[in-house]
Amino acid sequence: MAQMNAVLITAAGGPEVLQLHQVTIREPGRGEMRVRVRAAGVNRADLLQRRGLYPPPPGWPAEIPGLEYAGEVESVGDGVALWQAGDCVMGLVGGGGYAEFVVVPEREAIAVPAGLSFEEAAAIPEVFITAHDALFTQLGLGLGERLLIHAVGSGVGTAALQLAKVAGATVLGTSRSAWKLERARELGLDVAIDSSKEDMAEAVRGATGGEGVHAILDLVGGPYLAGSLESLAVKGRMIVVGLTAGRNAEVDLGAVLSKRLHIVGTSLRTRPLEERIAAARAFDRDVGGLLSNGRVRPILDRVLPLEEAAEAHRQMESNANFGKIVLKLPTK
Repeated sequence: MAQMNAVLITAAGGPEVLQLHQVTIREPGRGEMRVRVRAAGVNRADLLQRRGLYPPPPGWPAEIPGLEYAGEVESVGDGVALWQAGDCVMGLVGGGGYAEFVVVPEREAIAVPAGLSFEEAAAIPEVFITAHDALFTQLGLGLGERLLIHAVGSGVGTAALQLAKVAGATVLGTSRSAWKLERARELGLDVAIDSSKEDMAEAVRGATGGEGVHAILDLVGGPYLAGSLESLAVKGRMIVVGLTAGRNAEVDLGAVLSKRLHIVGTSLRTRPLEERIAAARAFDRDVGGLLSNGRVRPILDRVLPLEEAAEAHRQMESNANFGKIVLKLPTK
C-alpha cells in the first residue's frame, strides 16, 4: 500500500514527541477527495491533542495532529462533482493535517482565494471560519457596535479584528504583550488594552463613556470572565471560543440577570459534518471575496518545514507569535 510522510504523536507529552514517520495513504470514499497537502496551519488545539487532552472526533486520526490544510486535489471518490484533480483547495479537518495527504468530504472544501499562496491559505480556515461564525452567525455583530476581543494578537483574534472592522464595528482588544497590541493597531484596532498592566473593565468603561461593549469574543476564558461581564453593556453578548487561561471561573449571575446578558460557547471541531459544511459555505460566501481583493488577509507569523513541527509547537507555547504559524510541505 502507498505510504506518505506524516507527523505522529508518539506519546502524550511535550513537543519532542512529534516525529516524522511513514503511514498508509487512505483512498477517498464516496463523496470524498484526497488532497495533496502543501501547507498546514498550527493551532492550540494541536498542542492539547499532543498532550493527550483533546482527542479528535470519531473517524479522524488521533496520532496525527492538524486541523487545517491547503493543497491540490489529487484524486476523487465516487459521486464527487464539485472538484477535480488539480484544483487548489483549503479547509478544516478533524485531525491529520500534518501529513502529505488528507482525505476530506468534498462539500467542506473551499477554493483557495485568488492571489494567495498555499502557506497563506493554510493560515485561513480555522481562524477565519471560527471568527466569522462566532461574530456574525452566533453573535450577530452589527454596524456601529463595539466589540471586545480577548487575545487580539492570536490567529482567531487577528481574523476577527479584520472582519469586525470591515463590518463597521469599533474594536477593543486585550493582550498581555504591548508589542502585539501595536501590531494589532496596524490592522485597525481602535482601543488597545494591556491586560498585564490595566484593569480590563475599567479600561473598557473609560473607552466607551461608561456604556461598555455590545459583544465580546473571548479566546482566553478562566479569570477573564469576571472582567468581561463587567465590560458588557446592557443586553450584551459574549461568545467563548478558547480556554487558554483555564476552563473554570466564577460567574456573577446577578450581573447576567440585571444586564440581561447572553453567554454562548462554541467549538467547530466537535460539530456534526453538516454544521461544519454550513459554516464553511457561509464563510466562503461572505469572506472569500474579501480575501481575494485584499480587504482582509491571513496574518502569517512564520513558516516552518513539516519536519520542524516540534519547533512550531514550542514557538506557539511560548506565545511569541503574532498571527499564524504554518508548516510547509515539500513540493514533489
